Amino acid sequence: MTKIGLRKAWFQAHKWIGLILAIVIVPICLTGSALVWHDGLDRMLNAGRYATTAGAATGADRHLDAARAVLPGDARIASFRMPEHAGDPVVVSAVSARPGAPQRTNVYLDPPTARVLDVAGSNAGAVRVMHVIHGSLMIPGVGRSIVGWIGVAMLISSISGLWLWWPTVGRWARGLRWRRHRDFDTNLHHMMGFWIALPLFILSLTGAWISFPAFFGPLVGEGPRAAAPNRAAQQRARPLESPATPLAAALTRAQAVAPGEVRQIAFPTDLKPEWVVTSGGMPVTIVDSTGAVEAGPASGERAKTSVARWMRRIHDGTDMGIVWQVVVFLGGLLPAALAVTGVIMWWRARRWRGEARARSAAE
Repeated sequence: MTKIGLRKAWFQAHKWIGLILAIVIVPICLTGSALVWHDGLDRMLNAGRYATTAGAATGADRHLDAARAVLPGDARIASFRMPEHAGDPVVVSAVSARPGAPQRTNVYLDPPTARVLDVAGSNAGAVRVMHVIHGSLMIPGVGRSIVGWIGVAMLISSISGLWLWWPTVGRWARGLRWRRHRDFDTNLHHMMGFWIALPLFILSLTGAWISFPAFFGPLVGEGPRAAAPNRAAQQRARPLESPATPLAAALTRAQAVAPGEVRQIAFPTDLKPEWVVTSGGMPVTIVDSTGAVEAGPASGERAKTSVARWMRRIHDGTDMGIVWQVVVFLGGLLPAALAVTGVIMWWRARRWRGEARARSAAE
Protein backbone atom coordinates (compact mmCIF):
# COMPACT_ATOMS: atom_id res chain seq x y z
CA MET A 1 0.00 0.00 0.00
CA THR A 2 1.29 3.48 -0.86
CA LYS A 3 1.81 6.17 1.73
CA ILE A 4 -1.24 8.04 0.44
CA GLY A 5 -3.32 4.87 0.51
CA LEU A 6 -2.21 4.12 4.09
CA ARG A 7 -3.07 7.64 5.14
CA LYS A 8 -6.56 7.31 3.63
CA ALA A 9 -7.04 4.00 5.45
CA TRP A 10 -6.03 5.55 8.77
CA PHE A 11 -8.34 8.50 8.07
CA GLN A 12 -11.31 6.21 7.48
CA ALA A 13 -10.57 4.20 10.63
CA HIS A 14 -10.15 7.36 12.69
CA LYS A 15 -13.29 8.98 11.28
CA TRP A 16 -15.64 6.06 11.75
CA ILE A 17 -14.36 5.18 15.21
CA GLY A 18 -15.05 8.75 16.25
CA LEU A 19 -18.47 8.95 14.60
CA ILE A 20 -19.75 5.57 15.76
CA LEU A 21 -18.51 5.91 19.33
CA ALA A 22 -19.00 9.66 19.84
CA ILE A 23 -22.22 9.24 21.79
CA VAL A 24 -20.63 6.86 24.33
CA ILE A 25 -17.14 8.35 24.38
CA VAL A 26 -18.47 11.60 25.84
CA PRO A 27 -20.08 10.13 29.02
CA ILE A 28 -17.21 7.68 29.58
CA CYS A 29 -14.59 10.42 29.26
CA LEU A 30 -16.43 13.06 31.29
CA THR A 31 -17.18 10.69 34.17
CA GLY A 32 -13.59 9.45 34.13
CA SER A 33 -12.38 13.02 34.28
CA ALA A 34 -14.62 13.81 37.25
CA LEU A 35 -13.72 10.62 39.13
CA VAL A 36 -10.07 11.66 39.33
CA TRP A 37 -11.34 13.84 42.18
CA HIS A 38 -13.55 11.09 43.61
CA ASP A 39 -12.85 11.84 47.28
CA GLY A 40 -13.38 15.57 46.90
CA LEU A 41 -16.62 15.05 44.98
CA ASP A 42 -17.94 12.65 47.61
CA ARG A 43 -17.10 15.09 50.39
CA MET A 44 -18.81 17.93 48.51
CA LEU A 45 -21.96 16.00 47.62
CA ASN A 46 -22.25 14.02 50.86
CA ALA A 47 -20.86 16.37 53.46
CA GLY A 48 -22.81 14.70 56.26
CA ARG A 49 -20.80 11.49 55.89
CA TYR A 50 -17.62 13.38 56.70
CA ALA A 51 -18.88 15.35 59.72
CA THR A 52 -16.48 13.42 61.92
CA THR A 53 -14.98 14.52 65.21
CA ALA A 54 -11.34 14.48 66.23
CA GLY A 55 -9.95 11.61 68.23
CA ALA A 56 -8.87 8.01 67.97
CA ALA A 57 -11.30 5.48 66.54
CA THR A 58 -13.10 3.25 68.99
CA GLY A 59 -13.21 -0.54 68.62
CA ALA A 60 -14.92 -2.46 65.82
CA ASP A 61 -17.56 -3.97 68.14
CA ARG A 62 -18.98 -0.58 69.06
CA HIS A 63 -19.26 0.50 65.42
CA LEU A 64 -20.88 -2.78 64.41
CA ASP A 65 -23.45 -2.49 67.19
CA ALA A 66 -24.26 1.08 66.14
CA ALA A 67 -24.68 -0.03 62.51
CA ARG A 68 -26.96 -2.93 63.44
CA ALA A 69 -29.19 -0.54 65.35
CA VAL A 70 -30.08 1.39 62.16
CA LEU A 71 -30.12 -1.52 59.69
CA PRO A 72 -33.21 -3.59 58.84
CA GLY A 73 -33.68 -6.72 60.91
CA ASP A 74 -32.83 -9.05 58.03
CA ALA A 75 -29.57 -7.28 57.16
CA ARG A 76 -26.27 -9.10 57.63
CA ILE A 77 -22.96 -7.33 58.07
CA ALA A 78 -20.67 -7.92 55.06
CA SER A 79 -17.66 -5.71 55.80
CA PHE A 80 -16.14 -3.17 58.13
CA ARG A 81 -13.64 -0.52 57.04
CA MET A 82 -11.65 1.92 59.15
CA PRO A 83 -10.86 5.43 57.81
CA GLU A 84 -8.02 5.67 55.30
CA HIS A 85 -7.45 9.39 55.82
CA ALA A 86 -8.06 11.92 58.56
CA GLY A 87 -11.68 13.05 58.51
CA ASP A 88 -12.96 9.89 56.81
CA PRO A 89 -15.76 7.90 58.46
CA VAL A 90 -15.86 4.26 59.48
CA VAL A 91 -17.94 2.37 56.89
CA VAL A 92 -19.98 -0.72 57.72
CA SER A 93 -21.59 -2.51 54.75
CA ALA A 94 -24.54 -4.86 55.08
CA VAL A 95 -26.49 -7.09 52.71
CA SER A 96 -30.15 -8.05 52.84
CA ALA A 97 -30.80 -11.71 53.57
CA ARG A 98 -33.92 -11.77 51.41
CA PRO A 99 -33.82 -13.94 48.26
CA GLY A 100 -32.65 -12.30 45.05
CA ALA A 101 -29.72 -10.03 44.38
CA PRO A 102 -29.16 -8.32 47.74
CA GLN A 103 -28.84 -4.55 47.95
CA ARG A 104 -25.73 -3.51 49.83
CA THR A 105 -26.28 -0.74 52.37
CA ASN A 106 -23.48 1.38 53.77
CA VAL A 107 -23.57 2.87 57.27
CA TYR A 108 -21.15 5.77 57.83
CA LEU A 109 -20.06 6.31 61.43
CA ASP A 110 -17.97 8.80 63.38
CA PRO A 111 -14.70 6.99 64.28
CA PRO A 112 -14.32 8.21 67.92
CA THR A 113 -18.00 8.07 68.97
CA ALA A 114 -19.60 5.49 66.62
CA ARG A 115 -22.35 8.05 65.95
CA VAL A 116 -24.26 7.28 62.75
CA LEU A 117 -23.55 9.95 60.13
CA ASP A 118 -25.42 8.55 57.14
CA VAL A 119 -27.13 5.41 55.83
CA ALA A 120 -27.27 4.91 52.05
CA GLY A 121 -27.46 2.21 49.43
CA SER A 122 -24.11 1.40 47.85
CA ASN A 123 -25.51 2.22 44.39
CA ALA A 124 -27.03 5.53 45.48
CA GLY A 125 -25.61 8.97 44.88
CA ALA A 126 -24.12 10.88 41.97
CA VAL A 127 -20.56 9.66 42.52
CA ARG A 128 -21.61 6.02 42.45
CA VAL A 129 -23.67 6.62 39.29
CA MET A 130 -20.59 8.12 37.64
CA HIS A 131 -18.59 5.02 38.58
CA VAL A 132 -21.22 2.77 37.00
CA ILE A 133 -21.40 4.87 33.83
CA HIS A 134 -17.62 4.92 33.48
CA GLY A 135 -17.18 1.22 34.20
CA SER A 136 -20.15 -0.33 32.42
CA LEU A 137 -22.34 2.39 30.84
CA MET A 138 -25.02 1.15 33.28
CA ILE A 139 -25.46 -1.96 31.13
CA PRO A 140 -25.73 -5.07 33.34
CA GLY A 141 -23.59 -8.08 32.52
CA VAL A 142 -21.81 -7.10 29.32
CA GLY A 143 -21.30 -3.40 30.06
CA ARG A 144 -17.76 -3.85 31.36
CA SER A 145 -16.72 -5.67 28.20
CA ILE A 146 -18.35 -3.01 26.02
CA VAL A 147 -16.36 -0.30 27.80
CA GLY A 148 -13.22 -2.42 27.36
CA TRP A 149 -13.74 -2.65 23.60
CA ILE A 150 -14.37 1.10 23.48
CA GLY A 151 -10.97 1.46 25.16
CA VAL A 152 -9.42 -0.67 22.40
CA ALA A 153 -11.11 1.51 19.77
CA MET A 154 -9.82 4.68 21.44
CA LEU A 155 -6.36 3.13 21.47
CA ILE A 156 -6.55 2.78 17.69
CA SER A 157 -8.03 6.26 17.40
CA SER A 158 -5.14 7.85 19.30
CA ILE A 159 -2.57 6.14 17.05
CA SER A 160 -4.40 6.99 13.84
CA GLY A 161 -5.02 10.55 15.01
CA LEU A 162 -1.32 11.11 15.60
CA TRP A 163 -0.56 9.68 12.14
CA LEU A 164 -3.06 12.07 10.56
CA TRP A 165 -1.72 15.01 12.56
CA TRP A 166 1.80 14.45 11.23
CA PRO A 167 2.48 16.97 8.42
CA THR A 168 2.77 15.40 4.98
CA VAL A 169 5.26 18.09 3.89
CA GLY A 170 8.12 19.57 5.89
CA ARG A 171 9.26 18.95 9.43
CA TRP A 172 6.99 17.62 12.15
CA ALA A 173 7.15 20.97 13.97
CA ARG A 174 4.92 22.40 11.22
CA GLY A 175 2.12 20.42 12.79
CA LEU A 176 2.28 22.60 15.90
CA ARG A 177 1.04 25.61 13.97
CA TRP A 178 -2.40 26.78 15.05
CA ARG A 179 -3.76 27.72 11.64
CA ARG A 180 -3.62 24.51 9.65
CA HIS A 181 -7.16 25.05 8.42
CA ARG A 182 -9.55 27.96 7.96
CA ASP A 183 -12.06 26.64 10.54
CA PHE A 184 -11.56 27.14 14.27
CA ASP A 185 -12.94 23.73 15.26
CA THR A 186 -10.62 21.92 12.85
CA ASN A 187 -7.57 23.75 14.19
CA LEU A 188 -8.74 23.01 17.72
CA HIS A 189 -9.19 19.31 16.86
CA HIS A 190 -5.66 19.07 15.45
CA MET A 191 -4.07 20.88 18.39
CA MET A 192 -5.96 19.03 21.15
CA GLY A 193 -5.43 15.73 19.38
CA PHE A 194 -1.66 16.14 19.35
CA TRP A 195 -1.29 17.06 23.02
CA ILE A 196 -3.67 14.38 24.27
CA ALA A 197 -2.55 11.54 21.97
CA LEU A 198 0.00 9.97 24.33
CA PRO A 199 -2.06 10.33 27.55
CA LEU A 200 -5.11 9.01 25.68
CA PHE A 201 -3.09 6.03 24.48
CA ILE A 202 -2.03 5.27 28.06
CA LEU A 203 -5.52 5.73 29.53
CA SER A 204 -7.11 3.62 26.78
CA LEU A 205 -4.56 0.84 27.27
CA THR A 206 -4.98 0.80 31.04
CA GLY A 207 -8.77 0.92 30.69
CA ALA A 208 -8.76 -2.06 28.33
CA TRP A 209 -6.35 -3.86 30.69
CA ILE A 210 -8.75 -3.36 33.62
CA SER A 211 -11.66 -4.69 31.54
CA PHE A 212 -9.78 -7.71 30.14
CA PRO A 213 -7.26 -8.84 32.80
CA ALA A 214 -7.48 -12.46 31.63
CA PHE A 215 -6.14 -11.42 28.22
CA PHE A 216 -3.51 -8.87 29.20
CA GLY A 217 -2.22 -10.56 32.36
CA PRO A 218 -0.52 -13.52 30.65
CA LEU A 219 1.27 -11.10 28.30
CA VAL A 220 3.37 -9.97 31.28
CA GLY A 221 3.55 -13.35 32.97
CA GLU A 222 0.57 -12.86 35.28
CA GLY A 223 -1.78 -15.81 35.28
CA PRO A 224 -5.53 -15.31 35.50
CA ARG A 225 -7.25 -15.56 38.86
CA ALA A 226 -9.31 -18.48 37.66
CA ALA A 227 -10.33 -19.75 41.07
CA ALA A 228 -11.71 -16.43 42.21
CA PRO A 229 -15.50 -16.02 41.97
CA ASN A 230 -16.64 -13.60 39.32
CA ARG A 231 -17.86 -10.13 40.14
CA ALA A 232 -21.54 -10.88 39.61
CA ALA A 233 -21.36 -13.91 41.92
CA GLN A 234 -19.63 -11.84 44.58
CA GLN A 235 -22.44 -9.29 44.44
CA ARG A 236 -25.02 -12.04 45.00
CA ALA A 237 -23.16 -13.66 47.90
CA ARG A 238 -24.79 -13.35 51.34
CA PRO A 239 -22.92 -13.15 54.62
CA LEU A 240 -23.42 -16.19 56.82
CA GLU A 241 -26.15 -15.78 59.43
CA SER A 242 -24.19 -17.54 62.18
CA PRO A 243 -20.47 -17.90 61.42
CA ALA A 244 -18.83 -20.90 63.09
CA THR A 245 -15.90 -18.71 64.13
CA PRO A 246 -17.04 -15.65 66.11
CA LEU A 247 -15.76 -12.22 65.12
CA ALA A 248 -13.76 -11.83 68.33
CA ALA A 249 -11.97 -15.13 67.73
CA ALA A 250 -11.24 -14.20 64.09
CA LEU A 251 -9.73 -10.88 65.19
CA THR A 252 -7.62 -12.54 67.88
CA ARG A 253 -6.23 -15.12 65.45
CA ALA A 254 -5.56 -12.52 62.74
CA GLN A 255 -3.66 -10.26 65.13
CA ALA A 256 -1.61 -13.18 66.40
CA VAL A 257 -0.32 -13.60 62.84
CA ALA A 258 -0.20 -9.89 61.90
CA PRO A 259 -0.03 -7.67 64.99
CA GLY A 260 -1.23 -4.13 64.49
CA GLU A 261 -4.33 -2.06 63.93
CA VAL A 262 -7.30 -3.75 62.28
CA ARG A 263 -8.14 -1.72 59.16
CA GLN A 264 -10.73 -3.87 57.41
CA ILE A 265 -12.86 -6.96 57.98
CA ALA A 266 -14.64 -8.99 55.31
CA PHE A 267 -17.23 -11.33 56.81
CA PRO A 268 -17.67 -14.95 55.61
CA THR A 269 -20.33 -15.53 52.94
CA ASP A 270 -22.10 -18.51 51.41
CA LEU A 271 -19.74 -18.14 48.43
CA LYS A 272 -16.53 -17.66 50.46
CA PRO A 273 -16.93 -18.95 54.02
CA GLU A 274 -13.81 -17.17 55.24
CA TRP A 275 -12.97 -14.17 57.37
CA VAL A 276 -10.47 -11.79 55.80
CA VAL A 277 -9.01 -9.41 58.37
CA THR A 278 -6.53 -6.73 57.30
CA SER A 279 -4.36 -6.30 60.37
CA GLY A 280 -1.02 -4.60 60.54
CA GLY A 281 -1.23 -3.92 56.82
CA MET A 282 -1.56 -7.63 55.96
CA PRO A 283 -4.73 -9.46 54.88
CA VAL A 284 -5.16 -12.59 56.98
CA THR A 285 -7.62 -15.35 56.11
CA ILE A 286 -9.44 -17.39 58.74
CA VAL A 287 -11.42 -20.37 57.45
CA ASP A 288 -14.77 -20.03 59.19
CA SER A 289 -15.58 -23.72 59.59
CA THR A 290 -12.25 -24.68 61.19
CA GLY A 291 -10.74 -21.46 62.42
CA ALA A 292 -7.57 -22.29 60.49
CA VAL A 293 -5.41 -19.25 59.79
CA GLU A 294 -3.26 -18.38 56.83
CA ALA A 295 -1.45 -15.13 56.15
CA GLY A 296 -1.98 -13.41 52.82
CA PRO A 297 -5.02 -13.09 50.55
CA ALA A 298 -8.09 -15.28 50.82
CA SER A 299 -7.69 -18.89 49.74
CA GLY A 300 -8.37 -19.54 46.07
CA GLU A 301 -7.39 -15.98 45.15
CA ARG A 302 -4.18 -14.42 44.00
CA ALA A 303 -2.99 -11.14 45.39
CA LYS A 304 -3.40 -8.25 43.05
CA THR A 305 -0.28 -8.47 40.97
CA SER A 306 2.05 -5.57 40.55
CA VAL A 307 1.30 -4.79 36.89
CA ALA A 308 -2.48 -5.01 37.34
CA ARG A 309 -2.26 -2.78 40.40
CA TRP A 310 -0.17 -0.22 38.53
CA MET A 311 -2.60 -0.24 35.60
CA ARG A 312 -5.43 0.63 37.96
CA ARG A 313 -3.43 3.37 39.67
CA ILE A 314 -2.32 4.91 36.36
CA HIS A 315 -5.87 4.85 34.99
CA ASP A 316 -7.47 6.34 38.11
CA GLY A 317 -4.63 8.65 39.08
CA THR A 318 -4.75 7.23 42.62
CA ASP A 319 -1.67 8.20 44.65
CA MET A 320 0.05 9.33 41.44
CA GLY A 321 0.56 12.97 42.35
CA ILE A 322 -1.20 16.12 41.25
CA VAL A 323 0.60 16.40 37.90
CA TRP A 324 -0.58 13.01 36.62
CA GLN A 325 -4.04 13.56 38.11
CA VAL A 326 -4.35 16.76 36.08
CA VAL A 327 -3.20 14.83 32.99
CA VAL A 328 -5.88 12.18 33.64
CA PHE A 329 -8.46 14.92 34.20
CA LEU A 330 -7.58 16.53 30.86
CA GLY A 331 -7.43 13.04 29.34
CA GLY A 332 -11.16 12.86 29.99
CA LEU A 333 -12.13 16.37 28.96
CA LEU A 334 -10.18 16.65 25.71
CA PRO A 335 -11.35 13.38 24.07
CA ALA A 336 -14.93 14.47 24.73
CA ALA A 337 -14.14 17.77 23.01
CA LEU A 338 -12.42 15.87 20.17
CA ALA A 339 -15.56 13.79 19.66
CA VAL A 340 -17.69 16.92 19.37
CA THR A 341 -15.30 18.76 17.02
CA GLY A 342 -14.86 15.59 14.96
CA VAL A 343 -18.61 15.31 14.39
CA ILE A 344 -18.73 19.00 13.40
CA MET A 345 -15.89 18.48 10.91
CA TRP A 346 -17.59 15.42 9.41
CA TRP A 347 -20.93 17.21 9.07
CA ARG A 348 -19.33 20.22 7.39
CA ALA A 349 -17.36 18.02 4.96
CA ARG A 350 -20.56 16.13 4.17
CA ARG A 351 -22.33 19.39 3.42
CA TRP A 352 -19.47 20.57 1.21
CA ARG A 353 -19.58 17.35 -0.77
CA GLY A 354 -23.32 17.73 -1.24
CA GLU A 355 -22.90 21.28 -2.48
CA ALA A 356 -20.09 20.22 -4.85
CA ARG A 357 -22.30 17.46 -6.30
CA ALA A 358 -25.15 19.95 -6.77
CA ARG A 359 -22.87 22.38 -8.62
CA SER A 360 -21.50 19.59 -10.77
CA ALA A 361 -25.00 18.45 -11.68
CA ALA A 362 -26.04 22.02 -12.52
CA GLU A 363 -23.09 22.45 -14.84
